[in-house]
Amino acid sequence: MRTQPVRRRLGLWMASALVVGNMIGSGVFLLPSSLAKYGPVSLVAWVFTATGAVLLALVFARLARAYPETGGPYAYARRAFGDFVGFQTAWGYWIAVWAGNAAIAVAFVGYLAHFWHALGTDKPLAAGVGLAAIWALTAVNSYGVRQGGLVQVVTTAVKLVPLLLIAVGGLFFVESANFGPFNASGTSAFSAVTAAAALTLWSFIGLESATVPAEDVEDPERTIPRATVAGTVVTALIYILGTVAVLGLVPAAALATSTAPFADAADAAFGGWAADLVAAGAAISAFGALNGWILLQGQVPYAAARDGLFPRFFARTGRGGTPVAGLVVSSVLVTVLMVMNYNSSLVDQFTFIILLATLTTVIPYAYAAAAELVLLATDRAAFSGRRLARDAVIALLAFGYSVWAIAGAGYEVVYKGTLLIFAGMPVYAWLKYRENRTPIKAVGSGPESPAKAA
Repeated sequence: MRTQPVRRRLGLWMASALVVGNMIGSGVFLLPSSLAKYGPVSLVAWVFTATGAVLLALVFARLARAYPETGGPYAYARRAFGDFVGFQTAWGYWIAVWAGNAAIAVAFVGYLAHFWHALGTDKPLAAGVGLAAIWALTAVNSYGVRQGGLVQVVTTAVKLVPLLLIAVGGLFFVESANFGPFNASGTSAFSAVTAAAALTLWSFIGLESATVPAEDVEDPERTIPRATVAGTVVTALIYILGTVAVLGLVPAAALATSTAPFADAADAAFGGWAADLVAAGAAISAFGALNGWILLQGQVPYAAARDGLFPRFFARTGRGGTPVAGLVVSSVLVTVLMVMNYNSSLVDQFTFIILLATLTTVIPYAYAAAAELVLLATDRAAFSGRRLARDAVIALLAFGYSVWAIAGAGYEVVYKGTLLIFAGMPVYAWLKYRENRTPIKAVGSGPESPAKAA
């Protein structure tokens, strides 16, 4: 019998860095410009989205404590609803991860263009640099999960420096005149909050990150819940404080057209040197997020393949126990997506990809919240009896938030995202055909039954 390789696991700091690093990626550095047309009312949207994110974090924390299994949302949906919903969750989440990696790589190149100007005009060069980053990080994560975790700790620590510089230091230079009218959208406050909240959601994608490689986490029943909740709360505070500072440092009219709002805010508060620092931090932030999501892009198909719900190829691991096959196949798909779209502008690529990636991530969130409701009723032994009512209310609120977020994505995105989910159904049918064909052959080939042969 082949001995399974010993895995070096992720501790609390690495798991927390995975959560924070995957959420604080590329979107937050551009969002203040997108939110400028709504005015300070967008801060209400941040609070609303942060509340929904914390509710989801609590759902994932409870599920991870009860079921510390690799796969995250997929594992919980399959346990509650069976193979078909489990497959749908894994399929949608996997698409979201590798498609989102293409968007993050595009953003990484965009931030580098602040220093290497040719990247902004030479599209083949930009595509080549983005692909080089993807494959370099694929190699790092193929070597071992812990190696990817070490990269995540370092890049997360570095990326927080420019954000905290603005979120904390920038508050001392805020001018009230820069905020403009509270609701600048021209619509009702509710409509403005709803539209702004749809934009802020992308920045919280990744709150479930520590649940996905659960079997590679030390003491997962305690580490994953702590990392998930703490990472989400810390990230939400940074987002809200950072947005307040940017709105108060950059005039509303200038902010609406800025391609580097945090850099402009740093320039206004501290001078030009700070703008370069923030631009460098944004590039490192995107690089760190890309590393964290590449780590996950192999884990989801690996977990599903072990259960027979993805092609067996994805269950292959390297010497360090890492799902190398899933990492490589996913990076190939990222490469294809980037090559197909390299003629588009960086902004157009980023916008198109993140909309679909966000939708196909929130659907698994909704399944996970619903899964907790089902499991609270059907597997009470796995949960604390004194907290059942509280957990049920949290799960119900998290499910409602997820459904609202899906609706807020817009008709076109929901339409295209649904088509992507449906595209996986023939794959599921083929997997079930292959699964049922094997025992039929075994029965007809001799007197020994499949059970005895096993």
